[in-house]
Order: sequence, then structure tokens, then C-alpha cells
Amino acid sequence: MRTEARLLLVDDETETCRQLATLLTAELGLEVDIAGSLAEAKRKLDARPALLISDLRLPDGDGMALLTAIQEARVSTRVIVMTGVGGVNEAVEATRLGALDFLTKPVDTDRLIKVVERALRERALEDEIEYLRGKVDSSFSYRSMLSKSPGMQRIFGLVEQLGETATTVLIVGETGTGKERLARAIHEASGKHRSGPFVPVNCAAVPETLFESELFGHEKGSFTGAHDRRKGKFESAQGGTLFLDEVGEMPISLQPKLLRALQERQIERVGSSQPIDVDVRVVAATNRSLERQVRRGKFREDLFYRLNVVRLDLPPLRERPEDVPLLVEKFSEKFAPRAKEAKRFSPAAMQLMMEHAWPGNVRELENLVERVSVTTANEVIEPGDLMLTAPPAGEGRKVSIDLSKPLTQLISETVADLEKRYLTRALAKARGNVGHCAKLTGLSRRSISAKLAEYGFNKREFKDLASR
Repeated sequence: MRTEARLLLVDDETETCRQLATLLTAELGLEVDIAGSLAEAKRKLDARPALLISDLRLPDGDGMALLTAIQEARVSTRVIVMTGVGGVNEAVEATRLGALDFLTKPVDTDRLIKVVERALRERALEDEIEYLRGKVDSSFSYRSMLSKSPGMQRIFGLVEQLGETATTVLIVGETGTGKERLARAIHEASGKHRSGPFVPVNCAAVPETLFESELFGHEKGSFTGAHDRRKGKFESAQGGTLFLDEVGEMPISLQPKLLRALQERQIERVGSSQPIDVDVRVVAATNRSLERQVRRGKFREDLFYRLNVVRLDLPPLRERPEDVPLLVEKFSEKFAPRAKEAKRFSPAAMQLMMEHAWPGNVRELENLVERVSVTTANEVIEPGDLMLTAPPAGEGRKVSIDLSKPLTQLISETVADLEKRYLTRALAKARGNVGHCAKLTGLSRRSISAKLAEYGFNKREFKDLASR
């Protein structure tokens, strides 16, 4: 169950509680409750606060007893302890027993804000993981793919629309983004070709001298070593889907024959002049800019247009970090040793993975989860187990520059990306409150509402994420 964004302050110094409550409400928008004793704090645990800040010295007990009560009640509350200078050793012991951090009195308010923000982020990530466990096979799942990002959800919707057609599709995306998985989803969504085979061809792995035979087949004796008649990939995919992976690597000399096959829906085996009709849906994929290949004379322009009927651009994982917890959960279950539970990832480890650039995209993430699942003895994976490094301070995500696009389009896309990221942070800080977000950004409420609609944001999600 999701909790409210509630903080419980436990201290018998009423004025200290009042000042801290005012500060946390003003700075972080939290709902703050106050307890002046151990007994009162125990009663208020029933409200399941997201965070608890307690003095170690209370009139009727100490903070250690409160930590024990929290564990016994199984309340997933993050705990921060406060203490005077003389109680530092006790505070260290409290952190060993599960407290997130400790603060010495008088409290440094800047450090307090940072510690509370970190505690709430970790709590939100913990609840996000728990929430996603129930979503893996439901609203975030599309056939064999998982994503909650708006961009990927739009792609899933378009794939469904393509289902009853035989339209040629071009998938563009970096290595490891799941181009073949998406091609299989297109095949499975196809009403006409779904019952036929799915035949993949890695165009980068076929030698040029064998490429024509690989695609179109050959007759017996048509060349040295052709001892028997052989069907090519087009015939093997009859009634189904032919997936041309890394189509940009296809030799220029073979491209006219592929173009003819796509246009005429006919092929000829090597060594034969007899045309063969083929009923095949073609899905091509590339991690290169085919437009740039065309300009360099390495890819035929007419073939590019024939393949580029419907184009699906798969976003890299670094542009959809909200998918990382979802994918980690899936891969953890996949690689869990037999008869053992899947590894859990600490909030700090999950945060580090969400900030990583993932040059190898989903494939790299899957490999990492597999590695730590089989090599880490502990039940909980910590940042040190990942062997990843956080991006340097002040370094944002790199902007990908595609020279095939006009400069004005690149500028427009970059500005839109920055605006989206800026608005995401503002909404998170405002807990999804449009009025508060407007004050933070200097924009009008109407402008914020318009941007919410434009980017497909649901302000409730920001409220939920902050309050879990």
C-alpha cells in the first residue's frame, strides 16, 4: 500500500519540533506530525509515516526502543536520529541497527534538508520496485517487451495499428535497445503473418559472396559448392516475417535485387530465371543513419525509401531511466538461482543504475543483472557490487547529434528534451502540484497544464512517487 508523504518528528523539545516542522513543510512540502514521547510516537506509527526523525533521548525511553518498535511493527519507515554531542556513539549504534543517518544538535538545517531528500528518494525507489512487481505482466508489458516510458508506449500503440497490414517497417536504434525484440512483437501483432515463421537475417554477418544465395536461395550447380537446391530466407519466411537486422551493412551490389523483391514481391534463386512469388512482411533494422549512408553512396536512396515506409525510433535506455527499475525486476527474476529468491537492489544501487548512461542499453543492463545475480553472495545488491560509476557532477546526458537532420529540427528536439527534463524535476519537487510548479518555474498554471498534456505527463504519478 502506498503511504502518504508524511514525516513524524519525535522530540520532547516542543520549540525545536515546531521550527523543524515549519522548515520541512516550507522547503519540501511535507506533511509533518509531531510526537513528544516514545509512547506517543509508537501510537503514531499506525499512520505509517514515510520518514521518522527522532531524538535519542526521550522522557519515557530512547530512540533505540523506537527502532525496535518499527521493526516489530514491520513499518517500512526511513529513520533519522538526532542527538547531542555526547550521544554520538549511541547514534552510530542506531545507524548499525537500521537508522539511515544521524544529526547532531543543534541541527544543521542545510544538511537536514539533504538527508531528508535522500531518505525520501530511497523510500520512493523501494516502493517503486514493490509497485512494479505487480505491473511486470500488466499495464507496462507489451508482448515480450517492458516499458512505462511515454515514448515506448507510443511505439507499442503504433505496432498494434500495424497489425492488420503488411507494411514494411524500419526500426532505428542503438545497439542493445531491443530492435529484434520489437521486430518479433510486430510479427506477433500481425493478423495475417503471425501464423507464419519469423526469420531473422544478420546482414552484417553474411559474407558478400554468399549474400544473394542467403536471401534468395540457389539452384543445384549454380556455383561451386552448390550441390543441392536451397531455399533462401525469403522463401523460408513465406507467409511470415523476414527480419533484416543491420540492413545498412548490406553490400551495395545486392541492394537492387532486394529493392526488386520488395517492389515486385517476387524473387529468383541464383542460377534460375523462374520468378517465385513471396508473401512476406519485411521488417528492417539499423543502428546507423541510413540517410547518411545514402549521401555517402553506400546505400541506395530508392531502397531507403522502400524500407522507410513506417519508421520506429527506439529511444536509448539513458533517455528512459524510469524503465530501469522495471527491467531490473524482470531480469532479477529471470536470473534468480533455482530454489532461491531473486536478488534485491538497494535504493542507492538502483539510483546509480538510473543515472548510468548505459552505452550498451538494455542488453548491457541485462548482462549486469545476470552477473551480480550469480556472483554476489548477499541478498541485497549494493552500489559497490555493480562496479558502475555515477556521472561526474554537473555532467548531463549527452545530446545525440544526427547530421541527417536539419539544424532547426535538432535545435527544436534539443530544446524540447531540456524542457521535458526541466519540467520533470519541477513537478517532482512540487509533488505534482500545478500551482506550486508554476511558482517554481515562473510559468502560468495554464502553461504548466498545457505542457503536461503535450508530454503525456500524469501529475498524479509525481504525487504518488513522492509520497510512497
